[in-house]
Amino acid sequence: MQTEIEQGAQRAVNPPVDPLVTGIHDRWSDQGMPGEPWPFMAICSLGRLHSLVTKALENEVKRHGLGRTGYFLLTTLALTAEGRARLSTLGRILMMHPTSVKLTVDQLEAAGLVTRTPHPRDRRATYVHITEEGRERARAVNAALESPDGELAALGGLHRQVFEALQPARLAFDDHEL
Repeated sequence: MQTEIEQGAQRAVNPPVDPLVTGIHDRWSDQGMPGEPWPFMAICSLGRLHSLVTKALENEVKRHGLGRTGYFLLTTLALTAEGRARLSTLGRILMMHPTSVKLTVDQLEAAGLVTRTPHPRDRRATYVHITEEGRERARAVNAALESPDGELAALGGLHRQVFEALQPARLAFDDHEL
């Protein structure tokens, strides 16, 4: 039986037929399109990958009683030094509208995964704290996303390679802040 890495390497050596190549690249110049097809193909590829990974993630987090946004919020809180962050900070880090952050926190709080406290010096600010149950839920989802039986198993253990391949493009768009 092959390991995940061996399976990923095998797919890299013998990749399946890519519909973007047969549907776009091979027809680009025949249809009179100017320049190279690579910008369009890159955007299509990212969009398709986003859709596929989002669907897999949503399936996995649903098994753990969460939504995608709740998962991101819990994991973000779990990674903070004190297990807490301001609502406004969570919105900035997660690139979410403040109302969406508040609604997600409402849901997580009702489930006992986070609590809220007023900021001690700023009456306008609220801290969100992850509970131990919230930490456990975040750990469970993160373990499942790495599992060879999980929804992201199609990556064949190539999670780091995918991140490293996309990182230069993301940073080229000035994505330098958390």
